[in-house]
Amino acid sequence: MPTEPFSETEMLLQWNKYAQRLGDKGYRIMESLLLINDPKLNGTAITIELPNEGSKLDFEKEIHGLLGHLKGHLHNHDITIEVIVNESIENKRSFNDQDRYNRLLEINPNIELLRTTFGLDLDA
Repeated sequence: MPTEPFSETEMLLQWNKYAQRLGDKGYRIMESLLLINDPKLNGTAITIELPNEGSKLDFEKEIHGLLGHLKGHLHNHDITIEVIVNESIENKRSFNDQDRYNRLLEINPNIELLRTTFGLDLDA
């Protein structure tokens, strides 16, 4: 079995390709679990943090397919995946208009200028 070295960037590329493939097939929950947090690479061990036990159980249902994809595309059959539950992971989704606006404002402060120039309101 091949054991070629690979970088974290190469691993992340293949990880994201697999997530996209799942999303294209309609497995949106698995896609979001794969993309909730960037996995960390230590040698050939990949560690991913998930927010709760339920998401860990869902993730582990797909782990063999993911491992097969990574091992095949990275040409290394020593790859392992460890799932860590970290309930303190902050959910990155915005739930209301004000949260979304605040996030956009962080990304681009000119949003406030646009809002005031055109008299836009979040309560609409």
